Amino acid sequence: MKAAIVVFPGSNRERDAVAALEAVSGTKPHLVWHRDTELPKVDLIVVPGGFSYGDYLRSGAMAAHSPIMREVKARADQGVRVLGICNGFQIITEAGLLPGALMRNGGLKFICRVQHLRVENTDSPFTAKYAKGQVVRYPIAHGDGNYWTDAETVKRLDGEGQVAFRYIADETRADPRGNPNGSVTDIAGIFNAKRTVLGLMPHPEDAVEALHGNTDGKPMFEGLVEALS
Repeated sequence: MKAAIVVFPGSNRERDAVAALEAVSGTKPHLVWHRDTELPKVDLIVVPGGFSYGDYLRSGAMAAHSPIMREVKARADQGVRVLGICNGFQIITEAGLLPGALMRNGGLKFICRVQHLRVENTDSPFTAKYAKGQVVRYPIAHGDGNYWTDAETVKRLDGEGQVAFRYIADETRADPRGNPNGSVTDIAGIFNAKRTVLGLMPHPEDAVEALHGNTDGKPMFEGLVEALS
């Protein structure tokens, strides 16, 4: 599997994504600067976390108009898989690849911790190595992770299997106390309609090496390698 990682001024998780992808695939991904206008031929595009453009104006809003994003959107339209993590989720949502918006956390504080999530849909290479309903733990680190969309869109996301992950408080039940940022219906990550694009606030790339605390993120990258190699 060949992958590219887009780097913006203010990105700070691209090296984590490189390490995760290289560890699982055995192939080092390309790093592509945001002002470039072309991407190499790849199977996966990762838009990583960080603080693109210092989160000025609105998180992800300026990066969504970087030159490379035209090519990212074109590749996504062709079916190339796109993974947006944290700030990357904000960027690809602002770019129109996913519905909704990411707002300030409900408590107006930056949150950094390990978070329980429930896998909601496994009909995608991103989640195929998990079991539906499985509980995983990914790190989170964000101040603008409050996912919002209107009630009709939430109903459609649920009905069409586009919710990938939800925040939960423990391994058995959804609970408002487990929602770190106020996201509507505890949504932590969503797919596009074809489930070829995934955006999520938690960081699977930081849950690949056992020395980092757990390996719950590793199956995501294993599933992508298996499907796209």
